[in-house]
Amino acid sequence: MITLVSSIEKLDEAAQEVLLYAQDYKIFLFFGDMGAGKTTLIKAICHSLGVNSAVSSPTFSLVNEYEYPGGLVYHFDCYRLKTPTEALDFGIEEYLSSDSYCFIEWPEKIDDFLPSSYLKISISNQEDPQKRHIKLEKIG
Repeated sequence: MITLVSSIEKLDEAAQEVLLYAQDYKIFLFFGDMGAGKTTLIKAICHSLGVNSAVSSPTFSLVNEYEYPGGLVYHFDCYRLKTPTEALDFGIEEYLSSDSYCFIEWPEKIDDFLPSSYLKISISNQEDPQKRHIKLEKIG
């Protein structure tokens, strides 16, 4: 487990550290309060992977797909799900078994369908509103 402290100016560096720490992990679960910076960090990670398209929160679509030189990235926002089984309706199991990067915001909403191996990323605010505490933990 490691902890990073990052400001918006150093977010690209933090994203590179996340990818370096992740090694072979491709499923990233993002935990944090509303406004903690989950989507902002995902944008930086996608940029570090080489995604050239605009990265935005899939709050209404539930999942966005991005291409990068090594394949695909799937970005999920489960905040609006009313029940975990709604994740089955958009094919969560197929995405998670695709060997593509899967970045999931609000994963606690779909606990029943999460794999046993993933990178847990917890983001919290610091006393300085311009900084975030990013805790990385390999699970499984």
